[in-house]
Amino acid sequence: MKNINVEERVLQAEVLFKKGYNCAQSVVGAYADLYGYTLEQALLMSASFGAGIGRMREVCGAACGMFLLAGFETGCTDPADTQGKAGNYKTVQFLAGEFRRLHGSIICAELLGLKGKNVGEGYMPEPRTGQYYQKRPCVESVKNAARIYGNFLEAGLPQGL
Repeated sequence: MKNINVEERVLQAEVLFKKGYNCAQSVVGAYADLYGYTLEQALLMSASFGAGIGRMREVCGAACGMFLLAGFETGCTDPADTQGKAGNYKTVQFLAGEFRRLHGSIICAELLGLKGKNVGEGYMPEPRTGQYYQKRPCVESVKNAARIYGNFLEAGLPQGL
């Protein structure tokens, strides 16, 4: 359990996103210092996970950011540590469940209303305009992912999980 200002981290994630960083970068960047990483390191390690992993509209970048952070918090480095792996997977599944509860899905295409459409084509990010921010749920996804992760850090996994 960590004593952090969750809403300050949420705001930091939102600011990063509005500066033009992708969803994953924004969430990871807001917490990187807790794990000894610089902002630049955090931005590089999470760069490929934006727009549903490389703009393929798969797992939401904000959710991927939470999962990357979960590895820092609960991951293990011993390949034979099945309990360690299980603990990390349990954390990731909890975080995913919380995100799903708020948004209905962790899949980028579904969150954007693109399910069944031609998604994952092209690699050019869309320009960040006022219209972009109005039509996309991404800012809320980033804020909620940062909040879910912060609440997890403060409280840990609920009993019974």
